[in-house]
Amino acid sequence: MKLSSSPANGATLITVNADRIDASAAIQFRDSLREATATGTGDVILDLSQVTFVDSSGLGAIVGAMKQLDPVRRMHLAGLTPDVDKVFRLTRMDTVFTIHPNAAHAIRRAAG
Repeated sequence: MKLSSSPANGATLITVNADRIDASAAIQFRDSLREATATGTGDVILDLSQVTFVDSSGLGAIVGAMKQLDPVRRMHLAGLTPDVDKVFRLTRMDTVFTIHPNAAHAIRRAAG
């Protein structure tokens, strides 16, 4: 799974460069995400704007990566497509994560 990571105003912006996070990609995604978030002190912004499908395995990988963060760091989600947003709302994960309409908005909010 291809992720790109960059500093973003005190946070770390991680962009998922794939259209699906499903059972076939979840382990690789989880490992890549954990590696990308292992260091750093600021919040993590996960840009999901290219992702059009997430299943329970993908959701579990995102939650698992959030849980391994240092307690003072938060994971924000940005750019959820309609189907991905629906998964987060149906599973009530929208109450666990701060969800932003896009990465730029998340960067502004995480820095403030």
